[in-house]
Order: sequence, then structure tokens, then C-alpha cells
Amino acid sequence: MFLLPGRTECVEKYGRAAADLAARGYATATIDWRGQGLADRALPDRMAGHVEDFAEYQQDLNVMADAVRRAGLPEPWYLMAHSMGGCIGLRALMRGLPFRAAVFSAPMWGISMAAWLRPVATVVAALSGPFRYAHRYAPTTGGEAYLLTNPFEGNVLTTDREMWDYMVRQLREVPDLALAGPSIAWLRAALRECTALARQKAPDVPAICALGTAEKVVDVAPVHLRMASWAKGELDLYPGAEHEIMMEGPAARKRFFDRAAALYDAHR
Repeated sequence: MFLLPGRTECVEKYGRAAADLAARGYATATIDWRGQGLADRALPDRMAGHVEDFAEYQQDLNVMADAVRRAGLPEPWYLMAHSMGGCIGLRALMRGLPFRAAVFSAPMWGISMAAWLRPVATVVAALSGPFRYAHRYAPTTGGEAYLLTNPFEGNVLTTDREMWDYMVRQLREVPDLALAGPSIAWLRAALRECTALARQKAPDVPAICALGTAEKVVDVAPVHLRMASWAKGELDLYPGAEHEIMMEGPAARKRFFDRAAALYDAHR
């Protein structure tokens, strides 16, 4: 099972998820995307998340797939993708990577931002190349990690205090894992990729998409639109859950991993 993390995330965050999947009979391979976790960072400011094009993440995924093949890890392959990883994973399915089934968690198929900010962000992103400021932080973001600068109360990631503390503890113990806001170049690339994906038909792959009803990080409208048109897809709503379904309370996590394993089991 290929687990594709979201923006700002690191492989260490998914240790518990790997254990949950192992208990259901599935081995897990995951990755630090370029510029995240302990992977090399592209900019002198290591806190800025940066790529010039989302095709770079597909290159990372190709290397990951080659490594899995060389290691002789079990087949068939399945996909589990969260947030930005959901954007990367959808592109991977569309270009034919051999996943038998896919599970998405709050996929980033659209960028969530205030209505007034969207045209501003689009113009800023478009002009960033000619005016040479693409490496600066995207509007409304900055150089501090969300988990380390916000309290649990009112956070947009999880309603479970224990899982919040688990994520915060990892970054405090290993500060090099932390990542802050994205660069303008990343925002430009993300907007371009989300638009391109929305123009394509859903892949012919069985899929479940988990989405919390309290989601505030990704734009939920494209998720609903995509899943409504996905012939082999199902939208699975989690009442009251925030962005991190895999980091919610025990009941939500059990439901998520049980449903994922059942989908994978049905497509061996």
C-alpha cells in the first residue's frame, strides 16, 4: 500500500497508520516528498514548501515505485493519499500507475481560500515569475509551522487532543521535520494542477474518498464534484471530523482503516 502524505507532512507522522494497516494485513510504503520531512529542501529558507511544478512530485512517486519494485515488496499495489497527496495520487491514477484501488483522505483537488483572496492569489501567482518573487511565501502564509504556533482549541486539523499532541511532539523532538507555508511558486503550480485535473474524467479505479464535514483546509466543492462523477467511487462523510481523518479519534480511525482494508480486500 502506497501512502502519499500531504503538504508539510513527514513519514514519521504515519507510523500509527502503518501499524493500523499492518494489523489488517497490508504493508506500507511512504515517502518524504522533496522539500518536506528529512528530504532535501529546495530553498535556503528550509521552512518554505516549494516546487516549480507538480510534475516534480510525479518524479518522486516514480522513484518510490522503482524502489518498491527493487525491494520486492508485496503486490498488488494499492493507494492511500491524504490532502496534497490526494492531488498527486489522482494524477498518478490518471497516468496509469498500477494501483488496484484507491482511498483518499480530504484530497486537495481545489485550494481553499476566501472568495476575495482567490483572484488576488491568481494574479500574484501569475506575476511571480516575471517579477522574480516566486520563492516568497504565498499570501496569508508565513515561516512558522502550524502545529507549533497554534493551540489545540480551534485548530483545523483534528478534534482529537491525543492525536494533536502526538503530531506536535514529533516536531518538537525533531525540529527538522517541520515545514511552514508554501511559496508563491508552489501555489501557482497547485492552482494549475487542480485546474488540469478537474478537466479530466475520473479514472477507472475503485475508490473511496473520506471527507470530514468540518473540513476547512481543502476546497470541498471539487471533492464533491469529482466523486459525483466517479463511476467506481464513493464519497464517505465523517460527521464533525476535521482535515486529518487518520488523526481523528479512535472510532473515526477504525472506520477509515476498516473501510480501506475492505476495499483493498475486494480487489486482490
